[in-house]
Amino acid sequence: MKKEPLLVVENLKKHFVTKRTLLGKPIETVHAVDGISFEIYKGETFGLVGESGCGKSTTGRTIIRLYSPTDGKIIYDGVEIGGMKEKELKKYRQKIQMIFQDPYASLNSRMTITDIIGEGIDTYKIYTGKERQERIYYLLERVGLKREHASRYPHEFSGGQRQRIGIARAIAINPSLIICDEPISALDVSIQAQVVNMLDDLQKELGLTYLFIAHDLSMVKYISDRIGVMYLGKMVEIAESDPLYNKPLHPYTKALLSSIPLPDPKANKKAERIILEGDVPSPINISIGCRFASRCTYCEDICTVTDPEVIEVLPKRFVACHLVKKINNL
Repeated sequence: MKKEPLLVVENLKKHFVTKRTLLGKPIETVHAVDGISFEIYKGETFGLVGESGCGKSTTGRTIIRLYSPTDGKIIYDGVEIGGMKEKELKKYRQKIQMIFQDPYASLNSRMTITDIIGEGIDTYKIYTGKERQERIYYLLERVGLKREHASRYPHEFSGGQRQRIGIARAIAINPSLIICDEPISALDVSIQAQVVNMLDDLQKELGLTYLFIAHDLSMVKYISDRIGVMYLGKMVEIAESDPLYNKPLHPYTKALLSSIPLPDPKANKKAERIILEGDVPSPINISIGCRFASRCTYCEDICTVTDPEVIEVLPKRFVACHLVKKINNL
């Protein structure tokens, strides 16, 4: 029996106009997210990776509607929420929450931890009075903090503790889907594993579904069931975690994964690295053709004039590349 996806993203676009004429006509537009599609199934972790500036965080913020999509569909549990107005969107926001990258900037420095975690509880009137306070105590203890921390302020905590508070806030109102926007990138390496293990435990305990956005490729492999690779606003490859890491098919994915350092110094020294030539093209007023063409060693004429579609080249392996079969002898 085929599983039904909890979240479906269809041809999602988010463009930012950076320059207009005196009459208001756009003359410079940043194509931050430019027509990506993927599905996330209930209970799984979908990893979203790519270099800085590829549109990962913008994708997450658009899905949760912190940004209004320029085009495309966002379908949550069978309901299209991409075009909803704020009043209609409120009940769906309870089901989709976000853990932000910066664990300090995302917490209001003037609010106590009780008020920060309790804000969503109050908005949706889930618990009141003594039940509300007990819920906050439970959440703090569930993420590894103590009851006495409830009356403190964000500046009194370390980065790892602040991120735990952010996680407690995200799960406070019983969501189904959590968008994790690089939740460990600002933390010490020793704390990263603790936070990821805690997210894994919470997923099993509460039946959560994650969109895990990160640039730490090793950690994404560890936590994700399936992975999508983005480049300059486009999705270039989607696959299950192990097949993607064992045999990447898209030239960009190959280069990206070759940059992962190996734990063995000798093996790391001998490892073959794919060094990409040139710089990432500007996301402003992008030209036709494949986004990766200017840096791809396999580039042919078709790559510069036609934008490749994402197609299933092997079972559960989706790639956007005109030459994928030729490159990989498929």
